[in-house]
Amino acid sequence: MSRLSCKTFVLTTAAAFALAGCATVPGSNVAAGSPITPAERQQGAEADPQLIAQFGGEMTGPQADYVRSVGNKIAAQSGLGTAGEFDVALLNTPVNNAFAIPGGYVYVTRQLVALMNNEAELAGVLGHEVGHVAARHSARRQEVAQRNSIISILGQVLAGAVLGNSALGQLGQQIASSAPQLATLSYSRTQELEADALGIQYLAGAGYDARAMATVLSSLAAQNSLDASLMGADSSVPEWASTHPDPASRVQNALQKAGNVSGGITNRDVFLTRIDGIMYGDDPQQGVVEGRQFIHPVFRFEFTAPQGFYLLNGTQAVSINGNSGKGQLSTAAYNGNLDTYVRNIFQQIGGTQQTLAPQSIQKTTVNGLPAAYGTARVESGGNQVDVTVFAYQFANNQAFHFATITAAGQSSVFNSMYSSMKRITQAEADQVIPRRVQVVTVQRGDTVQSLASRMAYTNAQVERFRVLNGLSSTDTVTAGQKVKLVVRGR
Repeated sequence: MSRLSCKTFVLTTAAAFALAGCATVPGSNVAAGSPITPAERQQGAEADPQLIAQFGGEMTGPQADYVRSVGNKIAAQSGLGTAGEFDVALLNTPVNNAFAIPGGYVYVTRQLVALMNNEAELAGVLGHEVGHVAARHSARRQEVAQRNSIISILGQVLAGAVLGNSALGQLGQQIASSAPQLATLSYSRTQELEADALGIQYLAGAGYDARAMATVLSSLAAQNSLDASLMGADSSVPEWASTHPDPASRVQNALQKAGNVSGGITNRDVFLTRIDGIMYGDDPQQGVVEGRQFIHPVFRFEFTAPQGFYLLNGTQAVSINGNSGKGQLSTAAYNGNLDTYVRNIFQQIGGTQQTLAPQSIQKTTVNGLPAAYGTARVESGGNQVDVTVFAYQFANNQAFHFATITAAGQSSVFNSMYSSMKRITQAEADQVIPRRVQVVTVQRGDTVQSLASRMAYTNAQVERFRVLNGLSSTDTVTAGQKVKLVVRGR
């Protein structure tokens, strides 16, 4: 949550989710595999700054340079252009994702890079994304992109389960988390398999082990399942499985496409050496999630989600998700009047689809912070929901607010969260230390359990270690082997 806004993030010209779901960019009738056109380069150049800003910013330094070199090497296999014509960016976001847009712009997040275990896997992921561009999949999706903005899980849940298919579904979209990792406008299953096949083709052409596409897909499926389990969600249906082939069949398909090709390089040791020290999880500059607690050392505040809820941090908002309600923490322009602020937030939530106003606004103080809140009840198709805005003044020109939705009469489920918001001291802020990947060599006597105990987590250490290192539930480690740990460190 480096930059907060109460508005739902909308892209009209760009953004693509691939391994985790892909949005689209209007394209043209250019033949698949043809070189990048001037029009496509212009589209990409216009969208690139917005995308980078919304995905946590572009990283610089040796790790970013390494990713760029691998990306250019694999992209050159596509026929879209020479290696120097591609712009490959490493994004500072704790999300497993990668995407590409017309014009030769390719992106991968540091979190997904940290999940990989060799250079061939990195090349495979980037090759998959370039495959979408080479096949002009975005052009095929132009009509859908024009009808849809990027929406979040909260918007979908409310529109489909609580609010039905009426126009009131827009309400859920408006208060939904603007975190770009929650976007769900996807390419078709067929297009995903086509991009996998092209990525495998590029891998082989560049001399990499073509089976790397299957191994990285397997790791991503395992990470998705672990994340769902840690959040108490259904791990049998990953977020991207609704439009993507199911993980098992997709891995098997990738293995079949790779065939019996052997001898390709993986560059495992080079890869692990180059990513050693890469940030893992939340960047403290954007706030961090620790269990049900969110701490922002820059804005110097913290709050705790109710029992049974989990938090997802985004570049513009923190989403709060649970079975009995959904919400987000965000901010907006503030002129020193909390009443006006709360009413403006309700208006923005309702947008042009729904007139939304609280029955009344109550004033209070929460842990020394001036606060104001109100609730509006909305009915649609026989369903009633309560929308609550709870705002806090941190300075004469700065306020933060929760916007939540629950079933009618159940808004109190968030009361403990509203009352938990408080300032933290500079000393407390200084104690927020990021997690990083540390590559270590397995010593004689080391086991999965002993190595996992060094992971900077209080739960699921073994499970996290296995997924991070691409190990199955029965795999062991051997002396001399390099493995990744997640530790605390600046």
